[in-house]
Amino acid sequence: MSDEGPYKTPPACELQRLLWVKKVGREHMDEVWPRIYIGDMYAAKDKRALQSNGISHVLNAAHGKYNVNTGAEFYGDTDITYHGVEACDAPSFDMSPFFHSAADFIKSCVDGGGKVLVHCAMGLSRSSTLVLAYLMLHEGVTLVDAIKAVAVNRNICPNDGFLEQLRHLDQKLH
Repeated sequence: MSDEGPYKTPPACELQRLLWVKKVGREHMDEVWPRIYIGDMYAAKDKRALQSNGISHVLNAAHGKYNVNTGAEFYGDTDITYHGVEACDAPSFDMSPFFHSAADFIKSCVDGGGKVLVHCAMGLSRSSTLVLAYLMLHEGVTLVDAIKAVAVNRNICPNDGFLEQLRHLDQKLH
């Protein structure tokens, strides 16, 4: 992964070395890009903490039958805008059909001056996959640069299947 020559998507084994680099302890929610937070189910269920951090949007990457079902109704007594993605944290699950809709949801929040929490059960795989896809699609960064930017602020670990799907997206974009 040198800076010489044209960019080429690195193999998954090289990308995995970039993932778990944050030295300090894990929080329930971390700002990984301006106005974009990744968190776990505990952060998503703590409405008081969400409001005190100015979270205006929640993207649940573990919506419905797959895990954390907070749902739009859960936030009904708040001003939080909700979007759910029914994604299973399994390497065989195809997350790529959700890349554009999730990225567009994040972009509409950020462009409108809001803050978004993207979460799943643990805030490691599904949520980070969707944030990385957003950074690639709407911020124009490579997968390597997206991983580096997020991993500085939160340890992430997209499963092997999601990492391959992100590599495919990176290859299409670059």
